[in-house]
Amino acid sequence: MFEYFYHEILRRTVISFGTLFNSISIQHKDSNGNVSSMINVPLAYGPTQKFLARLEQSPDLNKPIQVTLPRMSFEFVGLNYDASRKVTTTQTFITSNVDDKTEVKRVYMPVPYNMQFELGIYTKLNDDMLQIIEQILPYFQPSYNLTVDLVDQIGEKRDIPIIIENISMSDDYEGDFTTRRALIYTIRFTAKTYLFGPVSSSATRDIIKKVSIGYVSGDTTKNPTRDLTYSVEPRAIKNYTNIVTTNLASDIGLDTTNILVNDASNISENTYIIINNEEMYVDKKTNNNLVVKRGADGTTITSHVSGSAVKKITSTDNSLIEIGDDFGFSGTLWRWQKNMTN
Repeated sequence: MFEYFYHEILRRTVISFGTLFNSISIQHKDSNGNVSSMINVPLAYGPTQKFLARLEQSPDLNKPIQVTLPRMSFEFVGLNYDASRKVTTTQTFITSNVDDKTEVKRVYMPVPYNMQFELGIYTKLNDDMLQIIEQILPYFQPSYNLTVDLVDQIGEKRDIPIIIENISMSDDYEGDFTTRRALIYTIRFTAKTYLFGPVSSSATRDIIKKVSIGYVSGDTTKNPTRDLTYSVEPRAIKNYTNIVTTNLASDIGLDTTNILVNDASNISENTYIIINNEEMYVDKKTNNNLVVKRGADGTTITSHVSGSAVKKITSTDNSLIEIGDDFGFSGTLWRWQKNMTN
């Protein structure tokens, strides 16, 4: 029923959450207020009960408690669907492959899920605990955004809000003076992540490749006096591949229509080029001189200096048109509309 895919999103989120707390340290001072020692607090993945049992069942009974504590641990403890962040289930977005920038990838909008984490903090001294807590809480107001690379195939990075839900405290000291003491703080977090489905190739894209419109006039459809069909195809109006074809050999002003480039061998007539953010239609070419129509598809006509990059709009760019993007049509329809207005 389902195809295999694995983006490691849950695993990446768990690892990213743990990195938030892997550089916490505490200081101990002498009676003069000078720092006598600094301890990096160890962090491990595992349940709180495991570390409490480790404190009670240490095989080395002569081991000083200061070597074991302070310590922190965290654990992924729950997962639930977040209906408040739901989007249309049939909506998709398209991007190019992050490796070669040419193959188009499509994926449905992600499904929002909340991941619950518990961070356990164990210390012997109350001052150690307060130092650790003060290094954590100021960053959550009440959330901290953590950027996670969720899907490598499409280069999808998202800010995952990490929210503090509650904080509980306990003191495990019971018994006589030989009993080990452990102050325990447990902080519960919620990470608002997203789960993506399988990534499809461009072969399954749902984008209109061609539109045909037919007109029939006359008294009856069986005996029309005029029967016309117009056909248009989507055309990219920007360069998606970011490949530079050549460069300007001289400055061009606002009224310039004859431009000189370093090498026009890879530019053909009746094609489109991009210089900075201005699109131009190449009407004629003689050697390295191009006769162009400026400001194509409503782009702003601006001046350009010598050395500016000249990029072609090719069939590869047409295949990379994004759903929802503003794209142009073939010149046939444009000329027909112009004639109709006249």
